Amino acid sequence: MVMSKQKQPTTSENPTSDSPSLTQYDAVIIGAGVSGLYQLYCLRQLGLSVRVIEAADDVGGTWYWNRYPGARFDSESYSYGYSFSDELLSEWNWSEHFSSQPETLRYLNFVADKFELRRDIQFGSRVTAATFNENDNNWVLEIEGGSKVCAQFLITALGPLSIPTMPNIEGIDSFQGESYQTARWPHESVDFTGKRVAVIGTGATGVQVIQEVAKTAAQLTVFQRTPNWCAPLHNGPIDDETQAEIKASYPEIFEKCRNSHGGFIHTADKRNALEVSAEEREAFYEKLYGERGFGIWMGNFRDVLIDQDANDTLSEFVAKKIRQRVKNPELAKMLIPTNHGFGTRRVPLETKYYEVYNQENVQLVDIRATPIEKVTEKGISTSAADFDLDMIIYATGFDAITGGFDHIDISGTTGQRLKDKWKDGPRTYLGLQIEGFPNLFTLVGPHNASTFCNIPRCSEQNVEWVSGLIGHMREHGLKRVEATKAAENEWTEHVYESAERMLFTKVSSWFMGINSNLPGKQKPTFLLYAGGAPNYREKCDEIASHEYEGCAFQ
Repeated sequence: MVMSKQKQPTTSENPTSDSPSLTQYDAVIIGAGVSGLYQLYCLRQLGLSVRVIEAADDVGGTWYWNRYPGARFDSESYSYGYSFSDELLSEWNWSEHFSSQPETLRYLNFVADKFELRRDIQFGSRVTAATFNENDNNWVLEIEGGSKVCAQFLITALGPLSIPTMPNIEGIDSFQGESYQTARWPHESVDFTGKRVAVIGTGATGVQVIQEVAKTAAQLTVFQRTPNWCAPLHNGPIDDETQAEIKASYPEIFEKCRNSHGGFIHTADKRNALEVSAEEREAFYEKLYGERGFGIWMGNFRDVLIDQDANDTLSEFVAKKIRQRVKNPELAKMLIPTNHGFGTRRVPLETKYYEVYNQENVQLVDIRATPIEKVTEKGISTSAADFDLDMIIYATGFDAITGGFDHIDISGTTGQRLKDKWKDGPRTYLGLQIEGFPNLFTLVGPHNASTFCNIPRCSEQNVEWVSGLIGHMREHGLKRVEATKAAENEWTEHVYESAERMLFTKVSSWFMGINSNLPGKQKPTFLLYAGGAPNYREKCDEIASHEYEGCAFQ
Protein backbone atom coordinates (compact mmCIF):
# COMPACT_ATOMS: atom_id res chain seq x y z
CA MET A 1 0.00 0.00 0.00
CA VAL A 2 1.10 3.52 -0.78
CA MET A 3 0.87 5.93 2.13
CA SER A 4 -1.16 9.07 1.45
CA LYS A 5 -2.24 12.04 3.48
CA GLN A 6 -5.55 11.16 5.13
CA LYS A 7 -8.62 12.86 3.66
CA GLN A 8 -11.09 14.70 5.89
CA PRO A 9 -14.81 13.85 5.85
CA THR A 10 -17.22 16.15 4.04
CA THR A 11 -20.87 17.15 4.40
CA SER A 12 -23.16 15.88 1.67
CA GLU A 13 -26.82 15.95 0.69
CA ASN A 14 -28.80 13.01 2.02
CA PRO A 15 -31.23 11.74 -0.61
CA THR A 16 -32.67 9.04 1.66
CA SER A 17 -33.64 11.21 4.61
CA ASP A 18 -35.66 14.31 5.49
CA SER A 19 -32.47 15.60 7.09
CA PRO A 20 -30.76 18.00 4.65
CA SER A 21 -27.22 16.68 5.04
CA LEU A 22 -24.96 14.17 6.76
CA THR A 23 -21.25 13.54 7.14
CA GLN A 24 -19.68 11.75 4.18
CA TYR A 25 -16.68 9.45 4.63
CA ASP A 26 -14.78 7.34 2.16
CA ALA A 27 -15.24 4.35 4.48
CA VAL A 28 -17.10 3.43 7.64
CA ILE A 29 -16.01 0.47 9.74
CA ILE A 30 -18.37 -1.11 12.26
CA GLY A 31 -16.38 -2.35 15.25
CA ALA A 32 -13.16 -1.32 17.01
CA GLY A 33 -11.85 -4.75 17.93
CA VAL A 34 -8.78 -6.53 16.57
CA SER A 35 -9.94 -6.42 12.92
CA GLY A 36 -11.53 -2.98 12.97
CA LEU A 37 -8.47 -1.29 14.44
CA TYR A 38 -6.14 -2.73 11.81
CA GLN A 39 -8.59 -1.90 9.02
CA LEU A 40 -8.65 1.72 10.21
CA TYR A 41 -4.85 1.79 10.23
CA CYS A 42 -4.61 0.41 6.68
CA LEU A 43 -7.24 2.71 5.17
CA ARG A 44 -5.47 5.67 6.70
CA GLN A 45 -2.34 4.59 4.81
CA LEU A 46 -4.38 4.87 1.62
CA GLY A 47 -5.37 8.42 2.53
CA LEU A 48 -9.07 7.70 3.02
CA SER A 49 -11.39 9.54 5.36
CA VAL A 50 -12.55 6.84 7.77
CA ARG A 51 -14.99 6.58 10.64
CA VAL A 52 -15.21 3.61 13.01
CA ILE A 53 -18.56 3.17 14.74
CA GLU A 54 -18.21 1.25 18.01
CA ALA A 55 -20.98 0.29 20.43
CA ALA A 56 -18.64 0.05 23.42
CA ASP A 57 -17.10 2.97 25.25
CA ASP A 58 -13.56 2.05 24.20
CA VAL A 59 -11.56 -0.19 21.89
CA GLY A 60 -11.11 -3.92 22.31
CA GLY A 61 -14.12 -5.71 20.83
CA THR A 62 -14.48 -9.12 22.47
CA TRP A 63 -11.73 -8.21 24.95
CA TYR A 64 -13.70 -5.15 26.05
CA TRP A 65 -16.94 -7.04 26.67
CA ASN A 66 -15.73 -10.40 28.02
CA ARG A 67 -14.31 -9.40 31.40
CA TYR A 68 -15.43 -12.47 33.33
CA PRO A 69 -12.90 -14.05 35.72
CA GLY A 70 -10.67 -16.51 33.90
CA ALA A 71 -11.06 -14.99 30.43
CA ARG A 72 -7.85 -15.42 28.46
CA PHE A 73 -6.28 -16.46 25.15
CA ASP A 74 -6.12 -20.02 23.98
CA SER A 75 -3.76 -18.86 21.22
CA GLU A 76 -0.18 -18.32 22.32
CA SER A 77 0.08 -14.59 23.09
CA TYR A 78 3.00 -14.06 20.72
CA SER A 79 1.05 -15.66 17.87
CA TYR A 80 -2.01 -13.49 18.53
CA GLY A 81 -0.67 -9.92 18.47
CA TYR A 82 -0.43 -7.84 15.32
CA SER A 83 2.44 -8.60 12.96
CA PHE A 84 2.37 -5.48 10.77
CA SER A 85 4.70 -3.28 12.85
CA ASP A 86 8.22 -4.33 13.86
CA GLU A 87 8.30 -1.38 16.23
CA LEU A 88 5.14 -2.58 17.96
CA LEU A 89 6.55 -6.11 18.25
CA SER A 90 9.73 -4.78 19.86
CA GLU A 91 7.93 -2.48 22.31
CA TRP A 92 5.28 -4.85 23.69
CA ASN A 93 6.11 -7.65 26.13
CA TRP A 94 3.57 -10.39 26.82
CA SER A 95 3.75 -11.49 30.45
CA GLU A 96 2.20 -14.96 29.98
CA HIS A 97 2.17 -17.58 27.27
CA PHE A 98 -1.63 -17.21 27.17
CA SER A 99 -2.59 -13.66 28.03
CA SER A 100 -5.48 -12.84 30.35
CA GLN A 101 -8.27 -10.47 29.30
CA PRO A 102 -6.96 -7.45 31.25
CA GLU A 103 -3.55 -7.70 29.60
CA THR A 104 -5.03 -8.22 26.15
CA LEU A 105 -7.23 -5.17 26.58
CA ARG A 106 -4.18 -3.15 27.69
CA TYR A 107 -2.41 -4.31 24.54
CA LEU A 108 -5.22 -3.13 22.25
CA ASN A 109 -5.34 0.19 24.09
CA PHE A 110 -1.56 0.45 23.62
CA VAL A 111 -2.01 -0.12 19.88
CA ALA A 112 -4.81 2.47 19.68
CA ASP A 113 -2.64 5.02 21.49
CA LYS A 114 0.53 4.28 19.55
CA PHE A 115 -1.13 4.81 16.18
CA GLU A 116 -3.53 7.53 17.39
CA LEU A 117 -6.54 5.54 16.23
CA ARG A 118 -9.14 6.94 18.63
CA ARG A 119 -9.51 10.22 16.77
CA ASP A 120 -11.37 8.35 14.01
CA ILE A 121 -13.53 6.22 16.32
CA GLN A 122 -17.04 7.11 17.49
CA PHE A 123 -17.66 5.26 20.76
CA GLY A 124 -20.95 4.44 22.48
CA SER A 125 -22.71 4.24 19.11
CA ARG A 126 -24.62 1.22 17.85
CA VAL A 127 -25.46 0.89 14.16
CA THR A 128 -29.09 -0.15 13.69
CA ALA A 129 -29.42 -0.03 9.90
CA ALA A 130 -27.31 0.29 6.77
CA THR A 131 -28.87 1.03 3.38
CA PHE A 132 -27.13 1.13 0.02
CA ASN A 133 -28.14 4.12 -2.09
CA GLU A 134 -27.82 3.13 -5.75
CA ASN A 135 -28.02 6.73 -6.99
CA ASP A 136 -24.63 7.69 -5.58
CA ASN A 137 -23.13 4.29 -4.67
CA ASN A 138 -23.05 5.14 -0.97
CA TRP A 139 -24.02 3.42 2.23
CA VAL A 140 -26.18 5.37 4.70
CA LEU A 141 -25.83 4.14 8.28
CA GLU A 142 -28.38 4.83 10.98
CA ILE A 143 -27.06 4.97 14.53
CA GLU A 144 -29.08 4.36 17.67
CA GLY A 145 -30.33 7.73 18.83
CA GLY A 146 -31.08 9.04 15.36
CA SER A 147 -27.78 10.22 13.83
CA LYS A 148 -26.58 9.05 10.41
CA VAL A 149 -23.34 8.85 8.46
CA CYS A 150 -22.64 8.15 4.81
CA ALA A 151 -19.75 6.31 3.13
CA GLN A 152 -18.71 4.83 -0.18
CA PHE A 153 -17.40 1.70 1.53
CA LEU A 154 -18.94 -0.17 4.47
CA ILE A 155 -16.67 -2.63 6.27
CA THR A 156 -18.04 -4.83 9.05
CA ALA A 157 -15.69 -5.92 11.83
CA LEU A 158 -18.44 -7.29 14.04
CA GLY A 159 -16.60 -10.26 15.52
CA PRO A 160 -17.78 -13.88 15.18
CA LEU A 161 -18.84 -14.14 18.84
CA SER A 162 -20.23 -10.72 19.65
CA ILE A 163 -23.95 -11.32 20.29
CA PRO A 164 -24.46 -13.20 23.57
CA THR A 165 -27.54 -15.34 24.12
CA MET A 166 -29.61 -16.11 27.19
CA PRO A 167 -31.39 -19.41 27.78
CA ASN A 168 -35.13 -19.75 27.35
CA ILE A 169 -35.92 -20.40 31.01
CA GLU A 170 -39.07 -19.28 32.77
CA GLY A 171 -38.63 -16.67 35.49
CA ILE A 172 -35.11 -15.40 34.71
CA ASP A 173 -36.10 -11.85 35.68
CA SER A 174 -37.61 -12.95 39.00
CA PHE A 175 -34.32 -13.91 40.69
CA GLN A 176 -33.57 -11.57 43.61
CA GLY A 177 -29.84 -12.31 43.81
CA GLU A 178 -26.98 -11.28 41.52
CA SER A 179 -27.19 -12.29 37.84
CA TYR A 180 -24.47 -11.97 35.20
CA GLN A 181 -24.00 -12.92 31.55
CA THR A 182 -20.32 -13.63 30.96
CA ALA A 183 -20.12 -11.60 27.74
CA ARG A 184 -21.60 -8.55 29.47
CA TRP A 185 -19.59 -8.78 32.68
CA PRO A 186 -19.50 -5.60 34.79
CA HIS A 187 -16.37 -3.46 34.91
CA GLU A 188 -16.28 -3.52 38.68
CA SER A 189 -15.07 -6.56 40.63
CA VAL A 190 -17.52 -9.35 41.46
CA ASP A 191 -16.87 -11.23 44.70
CA PHE A 192 -17.78 -14.92 45.01
CA THR A 193 -16.43 -15.37 48.52
CA GLY A 194 -18.79 -17.27 50.76
CA LYS A 195 -21.62 -17.23 48.21
CA ARG A 196 -23.82 -19.91 46.70
CA VAL A 197 -23.13 -19.55 42.98
CA ALA A 198 -24.60 -21.27 39.93
CA VAL A 199 -22.94 -21.40 36.52
CA ILE A 200 -25.15 -22.41 33.61
CA GLY A 201 -23.09 -23.64 30.67
CA THR A 202 -19.89 -25.64 30.21
CA GLY A 203 -18.56 -24.38 26.88
CA ALA A 204 -15.21 -22.62 26.58
CA THR A 205 -16.40 -19.60 28.60
CA GLY A 206 -18.09 -21.72 31.24
CA VAL A 207 -14.96 -23.81 31.71
CA GLN A 208 -12.86 -20.69 32.30
CA VAL A 209 -15.22 -19.04 34.75
CA ILE A 210 -15.98 -22.26 36.68
CA GLN A 211 -12.28 -22.68 37.49
CA GLU A 212 -12.21 -19.22 39.09
CA VAL A 213 -15.53 -19.31 40.95
CA ALA A 214 -14.68 -22.64 42.55
CA LYS A 215 -11.69 -21.10 44.33
CA THR A 216 -13.72 -18.94 46.73
CA ALA A 217 -17.43 -19.74 46.49
CA ALA A 218 -19.05 -21.41 49.48
CA GLN A 219 -20.98 -23.59 47.04
CA LEU A 220 -20.70 -23.80 43.26
CA THR A 221 -23.42 -25.61 41.34
CA VAL A 222 -22.62 -26.25 37.68
CA PHE A 223 -25.62 -26.84 35.42
CA GLN A 224 -24.37 -28.81 32.42
CA ARG A 225 -26.40 -29.67 29.36
CA THR A 226 -23.62 -31.01 27.13
CA PRO A 227 -20.12 -31.88 28.38
CA ASN A 228 -17.23 -30.78 26.21
CA TRP A 229 -13.83 -32.31 25.58
CA CYS A 230 -11.30 -30.10 27.34
CA ALA A 231 -7.50 -30.19 27.23
CA PRO A 232 -4.83 -28.60 29.46
CA LEU A 233 -3.68 -25.08 28.64
CA HIS A 234 -0.31 -25.36 30.44
CA ASN A 235 -0.03 -21.60 30.85
CA GLY A 236 2.89 -19.93 32.59
CA PRO A 237 4.80 -16.66 32.86
CA ILE A 238 7.26 -15.58 30.20
CA ASP A 239 10.70 -14.98 31.73
CA ASP A 240 13.25 -12.52 30.34
CA GLU A 241 15.21 -15.16 28.45
CA THR A 242 12.10 -16.54 26.78
CA GLN A 243 10.93 -12.99 26.01
CA ALA A 244 14.17 -12.33 24.14
CA GLU A 245 13.82 -15.61 22.24
CA ILE A 246 10.26 -14.72 21.23
CA LYS A 247 11.24 -11.30 19.94
CA ALA A 248 14.11 -12.77 17.94
CA SER A 249 11.82 -15.44 16.53
CA TYR A 250 8.82 -13.36 15.42
CA PRO A 251 9.50 -13.87 11.68
CA GLU A 252 9.59 -17.64 12.19
CA ILE A 253 6.52 -17.58 14.46
CA PHE A 254 4.40 -15.69 11.94
CA GLU A 255 5.66 -17.81 9.05
CA LYS A 256 4.67 -20.95 10.95
CA CYS A 257 1.23 -19.47 11.55
CA ARG A 258 0.99 -18.45 7.91
CA ASN A 259 1.57 -22.02 6.75
CA SER A 260 -0.64 -23.82 9.27
CA HIS A 261 -4.24 -24.81 8.59
CA GLY A 262 -5.70 -22.68 11.38
CA GLY A 263 -3.16 -19.89 11.70
CA PHE A 264 -1.71 -21.30 14.92
CA ILE A 265 1.86 -22.31 15.63
CA HIS A 266 0.60 -25.91 15.60
CA THR A 267 0.71 -27.89 12.36
CA ALA A 268 -0.98 -31.23 11.81
CA ASP A 269 1.22 -34.32 11.84
CA LYS A 270 1.50 -35.82 8.35
CA ARG A 271 0.82 -39.35 9.63
CA ASN A 272 -2.59 -40.97 10.03
CA ALA A 273 -3.60 -42.15 13.49
CA LEU A 274 -4.42 -45.67 12.33
CA GLU A 275 -1.19 -46.10 10.39
CA VAL A 276 1.01 -46.19 13.49
CA SER A 277 1.13 -48.76 16.27
CA ALA A 278 -1.09 -48.37 19.31
CA GLU A 279 1.99 -47.71 21.46
CA GLU A 280 3.29 -44.99 19.13
CA ARG A 281 -0.14 -43.40 18.91
CA GLU A 282 -0.54 -43.36 22.68
CA ALA A 283 2.90 -41.82 23.16
CA PHE A 284 2.09 -39.09 20.64
CA TYR A 285 -1.22 -38.27 22.35
CA GLU A 286 0.57 -38.19 25.70
CA LYS A 287 3.16 -35.77 24.32
CA LEU A 288 0.52 -33.42 22.92
CA TYR A 289 -1.55 -33.57 26.11
CA GLY A 290 1.50 -32.39 28.05
CA GLU A 291 2.31 -29.45 25.74
CA ARG A 292 0.95 -25.93 25.66
CA GLY A 293 -2.12 -24.84 23.77
CA PHE A 294 -4.02 -26.26 20.84
CA GLY A 295 -1.40 -28.79 19.72
CA ILE A 296 -3.66 -31.66 20.69
CA TRP A 297 -6.41 -30.19 18.47
CA MET A 298 -4.53 -28.53 15.61
CA GLY A 299 -1.25 -30.44 15.73
CA ASN A 300 -2.58 -33.99 15.92
CA PHE A 301 -2.64 -36.77 13.32
CA ARG A 302 -3.97 -35.45 10.03
CA ASP A 303 -7.02 -37.76 10.01
CA VAL A 304 -8.45 -37.32 13.52
CA LEU A 305 -10.94 -34.65 12.38
CA ILE A 306 -12.05 -36.50 9.24
CA ASP A 307 -12.02 -40.22 10.10
CA GLN A 308 -14.35 -41.46 12.82
CA ASP A 309 -12.23 -44.49 13.71
CA ALA A 310 -9.15 -42.28 14.06
CA ASN A 311 -11.10 -39.78 16.13
CA ASP A 312 -12.33 -42.57 18.42
CA THR A 313 -8.75 -43.35 19.44
CA LEU A 314 -8.16 -39.72 20.46
CA SER A 315 -11.52 -39.40 22.21
CA GLU A 316 -10.84 -42.51 24.26
CA PHE A 317 -7.40 -41.19 25.23
CA VAL A 318 -8.90 -37.94 26.55
CA ALA A 319 -11.75 -39.82 28.23
CA LYS A 320 -9.16 -41.90 30.07
CA LYS A 321 -7.49 -38.68 31.23
CA ILE A 322 -10.79 -37.38 32.57
CA ARG A 323 -11.38 -40.62 34.47
CA GLN A 324 -7.89 -40.32 35.96
CA ARG A 325 -8.38 -36.71 37.03
CA VAL A 326 -11.91 -36.94 38.45
CA LYS A 327 -12.01 -39.12 41.55
CA ASN A 328 -15.72 -39.96 41.50
CA PRO A 329 -16.38 -42.38 38.59
CA GLU A 330 -19.99 -41.21 38.24
CA LEU A 331 -18.92 -37.59 37.99
CA ALA A 332 -16.23 -38.51 35.47
CA LYS A 333 -18.85 -40.28 33.37
CA MET A 334 -21.03 -37.15 33.40
CA LEU A 335 -18.09 -35.05 32.15
CA ILE A 336 -17.24 -37.29 29.18
CA PRO A 337 -19.10 -36.37 25.97
CA THR A 338 -21.08 -39.08 24.25
CA ASN A 339 -22.59 -37.13 21.34
CA HIS A 340 -19.41 -35.89 19.63
CA GLY A 341 -15.76 -36.78 19.29
CA PHE A 342 -12.75 -34.79 20.48
CA GLY A 343 -12.15 -31.70 18.35
CA THR A 344 -15.42 -31.86 16.44
CA ARG A 345 -16.67 -28.94 18.52
CA ARG A 346 -14.66 -26.00 19.81
CA VAL A 347 -12.14 -27.39 22.36
CA PRO A 348 -11.96 -25.48 25.67
CA LEU A 349 -8.48 -25.28 27.16
CA GLU A 350 -8.34 -25.51 30.95
CA THR A 351 -6.20 -25.28 34.05
CA LYS A 352 -7.25 -27.92 36.59
CA TYR A 353 -10.86 -27.77 35.40
CA TYR A 354 -11.58 -31.44 36.01
CA GLU A 355 -10.02 -31.26 39.47
CA VAL A 356 -12.68 -28.68 40.40
CA TYR A 357 -15.20 -31.53 40.59
CA ASN A 358 -13.14 -33.20 43.31
CA GLN A 359 -13.86 -30.25 45.63
CA GLU A 360 -16.52 -30.61 48.31
CA ASN A 361 -17.98 -27.18 47.48
CA VAL A 362 -18.72 -28.09 43.83
CA GLN A 363 -21.79 -29.92 42.54
CA LEU A 364 -22.50 -30.96 38.94
CA VAL A 365 -26.10 -31.12 37.72
CA ASP A 366 -26.97 -32.86 34.46
CA ILE A 367 -29.86 -30.81 33.07
CA ARG A 368 -30.55 -33.34 30.35
CA ALA A 369 -31.49 -35.82 33.07
CA THR A 370 -33.08 -33.22 35.36
CA PRO A 371 -33.97 -30.14 33.26
CA ILE A 372 -34.14 -26.63 34.67
CA GLU A 373 -37.84 -25.84 34.96
CA LYS A 374 -37.63 -22.24 36.12
CA VAL A 375 -35.63 -19.55 37.86
CA THR A 376 -37.28 -18.41 41.08
CA GLU A 377 -36.78 -15.48 43.42
CA LYS A 378 -34.44 -17.65 45.50
CA GLY A 379 -32.63 -19.68 42.85
CA ILE A 380 -33.15 -22.45 40.31
CA SER A 381 -35.69 -25.27 40.23
CA THR A 382 -35.01 -28.42 38.25
CA SER A 383 -37.31 -31.40 37.79
CA ALA A 384 -35.53 -33.03 40.74
CA ALA A 385 -34.59 -30.31 43.24
CA ASP A 386 -34.60 -26.64 44.23
CA PHE A 387 -31.30 -24.76 44.57
CA ASP A 388 -31.12 -21.67 46.76
CA LEU A 389 -28.55 -19.28 45.34
CA ASP A 390 -26.92 -15.91 45.86
CA MET A 391 -25.66 -15.56 42.28
CA ILE A 392 -26.40 -16.99 38.82
CA ILE A 393 -23.82 -16.76 36.01
CA TYR A 394 -25.05 -17.42 32.48
CA ALA A 395 -22.26 -18.81 30.28
CA THR A 396 -24.75 -19.62 27.56
CA GLY A 397 -22.95 -18.86 24.34
CA PHE A 398 -23.38 -16.59 21.36
CA ASP A 399 -25.42 -16.11 18.23
CA ALA A 400 -22.27 -17.01 16.33
CA ILE A 401 -20.90 -15.60 13.05
CA THR A 402 -24.16 -14.28 11.58
CA GLY A 403 -25.62 -12.87 14.80
CA GLY A 404 -23.91 -9.51 14.47
CA PHE A 405 -25.31 -9.11 10.96
CA ASP A 406 -28.84 -10.05 12.04
CA HIS A 407 -28.80 -7.22 14.59
CA ILE A 408 -28.31 -4.61 11.86
CA ASP A 409 -30.98 -4.05 9.19
CA ILE A 410 -28.70 -4.22 6.14
CA SER A 411 -30.33 -3.50 2.76
CA GLY A 412 -28.57 -3.74 -0.59
CA THR A 413 -29.65 -3.14 -4.18
CA THR A 414 -33.40 -3.20 -4.98
CA GLY A 415 -34.05 -3.02 -1.23
CA GLN A 416 -32.95 -6.61 -0.66
CA ARG A 417 -32.36 -7.32 3.04
CA LEU A 418 -29.31 -9.35 4.00
CA LYS A 419 -31.31 -11.21 6.63
CA ASP A 420 -33.69 -12.41 3.91
CA LYS A 421 -30.87 -13.38 1.55
CA TRP A 422 -29.26 -15.44 4.30
CA LYS A 423 -32.44 -17.00 5.72
CA ASP A 424 -31.34 -20.48 4.57
CA GLY A 425 -27.68 -19.85 5.38
CA PRO A 426 -25.06 -17.32 4.30
CA ARG A 427 -23.91 -16.94 0.71
CA THR A 428 -20.71 -14.98 0.08
CA TYR A 429 -17.70 -14.55 -2.14
CA LEU A 430 -14.55 -15.38 -0.14
CA GLY A 431 -16.52 -14.64 3.03
CA LEU A 432 -15.78 -10.99 2.24
CA GLN A 433 -18.33 -9.85 -0.36
CA ILE A 434 -21.99 -10.47 -1.10
CA GLU A 435 -23.79 -10.27 -4.44
CA GLY A 436 -26.40 -7.51 -4.32
CA PHE A 437 -24.54 -5.60 -1.59
CA PRO A 438 -21.98 -3.39 -3.36
CA ASN A 439 -19.02 -1.84 -1.55
CA LEU A 440 -19.72 -4.00 1.53
CA PHE A 441 -16.85 -6.03 2.97
CA THR A 442 -17.31 -8.53 5.82
CA LEU A 443 -14.13 -9.07 7.82
CA VAL A 444 -14.14 -12.41 9.69
CA GLY A 445 -17.55 -13.04 8.18
CA PRO A 446 -19.28 -16.34 7.42
CA HIS A 447 -17.46 -18.68 5.00
CA ASN A 448 -14.22 -16.81 5.65
CA ALA A 449 -11.04 -18.60 6.75
CA SER A 450 -10.83 -16.21 9.71
CA THR A 451 -13.77 -17.93 11.40
CA PHE A 452 -11.79 -21.17 11.87
CA CYS A 453 -8.44 -19.59 12.62
CA ASN A 454 -6.21 -17.84 15.11
CA ILE A 455 -8.24 -14.74 14.28
CA PRO A 456 -5.58 -11.99 14.15
CA ARG A 457 -3.47 -14.03 11.75
CA CYS A 458 -6.35 -14.47 9.32
CA SER A 459 -8.03 -11.11 9.91
CA GLU A 460 -4.79 -9.31 8.98
CA GLN A 461 -5.01 -11.11 5.63
CA ASN A 462 -8.68 -10.05 5.30
CA VAL A 463 -7.85 -6.42 6.03
CA GLU A 464 -4.91 -6.30 3.65
CA TRP A 465 -6.90 -7.90 0.82
CA VAL A 466 -9.82 -5.49 1.27
CA SER A 467 -7.40 -2.54 1.46
CA GLY A 468 -5.72 -3.75 -1.72
CA LEU A 469 -9.06 -3.92 -3.53
CA ILE A 470 -10.06 -0.43 -2.38
CA GLY A 471 -6.65 0.86 -3.47
CA HIS A 472 -7.17 -0.77 -6.86
CA MET A 473 -10.54 0.97 -7.23
CA ARG A 474 -9.13 4.37 -6.34
CA GLU A 475 -6.25 3.91 -8.74
CA HIS A 476 -8.66 3.13 -11.59
CA GLY A 477 -11.40 5.61 -10.70
CA LEU A 478 -13.94 2.90 -9.83
CA LYS A 479 -16.88 3.72 -7.57
CA ARG A 480 -18.58 0.40 -6.99
CA VAL A 481 -17.74 -3.28 -6.60
CA GLU A 482 -19.75 -6.37 -5.75
CA ALA A 483 -19.43 -10.09 -6.16
CA THR A 484 -20.98 -11.60 -9.24
CA LYS A 485 -23.72 -14.16 -8.76
CA ALA A 486 -21.58 -16.83 -10.40
CA ALA A 487 -18.61 -16.11 -8.13
CA GLU A 488 -20.80 -16.19 -5.04
CA ASN A 489 -22.38 -19.48 -6.07
CA GLU A 490 -19.01 -21.04 -6.84
CA TRP A 491 -17.47 -19.97 -3.51
CA THR A 492 -20.47 -21.08 -1.46
CA GLU A 493 -20.41 -24.48 -3.16
CA HIS A 494 -16.66 -24.74 -2.50
CA VAL A 495 -17.20 -23.93 1.18
CA TYR A 496 -19.71 -26.73 1.57
CA GLU A 497 -17.60 -29.19 -0.42
CA SER A 498 -14.51 -28.45 1.68
CA ALA A 499 -16.50 -29.14 4.84
CA GLU A 500 -18.19 -32.37 3.74
CA ARG A 501 -15.43 -34.68 4.97
CA MET A 502 -15.00 -32.89 8.31
CA LEU A 503 -16.51 -34.62 11.33
CA PHE A 504 -17.67 -31.35 12.86
CA THR A 505 -20.30 -30.98 10.11
CA LYS A 506 -21.97 -34.06 11.61
CA VAL A 507 -22.20 -32.48 15.09
CA SER A 508 -24.57 -29.96 16.63
CA SER A 509 -22.55 -26.81 17.42
CA TRP A 510 -22.19 -23.14 16.59
CA PHE A 511 -19.90 -24.19 13.73
CA MET A 512 -23.17 -25.32 12.09
CA GLY A 513 -25.16 -22.27 13.18
CA ILE A 514 -26.89 -24.25 15.93
CA ASN A 515 -27.61 -22.70 19.33
CA SER A 516 -30.22 -24.31 21.56
CA ASN A 517 -31.06 -20.84 22.92
CA LEU A 518 -32.09 -19.77 19.40
CA PRO A 519 -34.49 -22.51 18.27
CA GLY A 520 -35.54 -22.28 14.66
CA LYS A 521 -33.16 -19.48 13.72
CA GLN A 522 -32.14 -21.27 10.54
CA LYS A 523 -31.55 -24.79 9.29
CA PRO A 524 -28.15 -26.26 10.25
CA THR A 525 -25.65 -24.62 7.90
CA PHE A 526 -21.89 -24.67 8.01
CA LEU A 527 -20.72 -21.13 8.85
CA LEU A 528 -16.93 -21.48 8.73
CA TYR A 529 -14.37 -22.27 6.03
CA ALA A 530 -12.63 -25.61 6.46
CA GLY A 531 -10.24 -25.44 3.52
CA GLY A 532 -7.49 -23.94 5.66
CA ALA A 533 -5.89 -20.51 5.89
CA PRO A 534 -3.08 -21.22 3.36
CA ASN A 535 -5.55 -22.38 0.69
CA TYR A 536 -7.80 -19.43 1.40
CA ARG A 537 -4.95 -16.91 1.15
CA GLU A 538 -3.73 -18.50 -2.08
CA LYS A 539 -7.24 -18.21 -3.57
CA CYS A 540 -7.53 -14.55 -2.52
CA ASP A 541 -4.09 -13.75 -3.96
CA GLU A 542 -4.96 -15.46 -7.23
CA ILE A 543 -8.18 -13.46 -7.54
CA ALA A 544 -6.35 -10.19 -6.86
CA SER A 545 -3.67 -11.04 -9.43
CA HIS A 546 -6.39 -11.52 -12.06
CA GLU A 547 -7.79 -8.00 -11.64
CA TYR A 548 -10.16 -9.19 -8.91
CA GLU A 549 -11.86 -11.86 -10.93
CA GLY A 550 -15.39 -12.53 -9.71
CA CYS A 551 -15.94 -8.86 -8.83
CA ALA A 552 -18.15 -6.61 -10.93
CA PHE A 553 -16.95 -2.99 -11.03
CA GLN A 554 -18.56 0.30 -12.02
